[in-house]
Amino acid sequence: MAFLPSPDSQAELLSCVGPWPSGESDSFKTPRRRPAYGGRMSPRFDAIGLVASDLAASVAFYRRLGFAFPEGADDQPHVEAELPGGLRLMLDTEDTVRSFNPGWQPPTGGRRAGLALLCDSPAEVDSVYEDMVAAGHHGELKPWNAVWGQRYATLLDPDGNGVDLFAPLPGAGQ
Repeated sequence: MAFLPSPDSQAELLSCVGPWPSGESDSFKTPRRRPAYGGRMSPRFDAIGLVASDLAASVAFYRRLGFAFPEGADDQPHVEAELPGGLRLMLDTEDTVRSFNPGWQPPTGGRRAGLALLCDSPAEVDSVYEDMVAAGHHGELKPWNAVWGQRYATLLDPDGNGVDLFAPLPGAGQ
């Protein structure tokens, strides 16, 4: 015989784990009311940090893509641009990083970081890519229709970090 809690006990059990999403059957999920990691930590994704060998060139590159760095950022040792949703893109000079990590060396052997920027349409992928290349920035991969249903292109920032441009293709079901 299966245990079936009374309606009062069901309410008490549910109040311990939190509310269920309305209109959905999530019996396989355990809602959390307590912080992740059992309450010991509460880390959350807040920023992306890149080290720039030429901060002014990096600021110009990312500004052209629409990142809003403050005026005068070109000659600062550390700059930040707030992104939609509250994330930040942070750029530091190599000297800034060496000021707290004297043994730091730039990575070698290929790209170590990349950003992916969602565009409004496949046509915007093409136009942003062409605009950046025409402005003298390095186009790594020209726009193409990827098998995963997106228009895709890759630029390299002044330090060789990949910056992907993408948008869903019509009818791709995304």
